[in-house]
Amino acid sequence: MIVALTQLLVLQLVGEVIARGLKLPIPGPVIGMLLLFLLLALRRGPSPELQATCQGLLQHLSLLFVPAGTGIILHLHRVADEWLPLLLSLLLSTVLTLAVTALVMRLCTRRAATGE
Repeated sequence: MIVALTQLLVLQLVGEVIARGLKLPIPGPVIGMLLLFLLLALRRGPSPELQATCQGLLQHLSLLFVPAGTGIILHLHRVADEWLPLLLSLLLSTVLTLAVTALVMRLCTRRAATGE
């Protein structure tokens, strides 16, 4: 488990170094996830240890919402002041996510039907 967690944290650190070093507008953890994706694609999947560690992390994913919820409560006055832009961005991002998901599902269904 320590090796798998180290891999995940090192990839996040490398992503952060790349983002800050190149002054990219993309967060370091996102770059780290892209690097993880490339690593997994090259290896043709995760190792059993990485897979078990990630499953354990996913089982306790709800714990990661505690700091976010605390931050919302702490800054509730800002949410009240800026409720309209927050609401619009949430609605727009939800609609956009649904549309992209539907398009990807449609493409995947067509590919599966044609046997590609």
